[in-house]
Amino acid sequence: MKKFELTSESIVSIFGVKLFRIKALVSFGNVEEGELGGYIEKEENLNQFGDAWVSGDAEVSGDAWVSGDAEVSGNAWVSGNARVFGNARVFGNAEVSGDAWVSGDAEVSGNAEVKKLTHLFQLGAIGSRNGFTTFFRVKTNQIHVSCGCFLGDIEEFEKAVEKTHSGTKHERTYKLAIQLAKEQIDLD
Repeated sequence: MKKFELTSESIVSIFGVKLFRIKALVSFGNVEEGELGGYIEKEENLNQFGDAWVSGDAEVSGDAWVSGDAEVSGNAWVSGNARVFGNARVFGNAEVSGDAWVSGDAEVSGNAEVKKLTHLFQLGAIGSRNGFTTFFRVKTNQIHVSCGCFLGDIEEFEKAVEKTHSGTKHERTYKLAIQLAKEQIDLD
């Protein structure tokens, strides 16, 4: 049984691709039957199984695929061969494209620009929450961090870690993660 359908409502993306608004045919996850979602180019962009959903004015096109319990919302844009899956969330004005994969418990938001695998780095389970920390490139070629309730740039994150976890194992672990992210994430 299908969980959504393409409606006749459409827009044209900035790349000239026709995208169709989706509509839930059944209730699942946080989505109610009849609820309108975001825009996709074709049914293959969103898995008919699981709780994955595209909402708001978000757009998914090309060979991009959203599956699992993933969510793409706000004004986010996912295209190319990108994959968003697991419990991942892409929202705000974030862009995920190319061959990038966003998975697990990753959250990519704000002005993120993830176009390849080296624009995103995720590590877990670490810290006092034993959770995942996601480092990602933004459009201004800086690194931003999503960790628990923290969302901001990597320098703000380091200051927050020092203030909250001074002298503990968690401070040392987060600082190692910061160093790894700075080495791993391609800002070119």
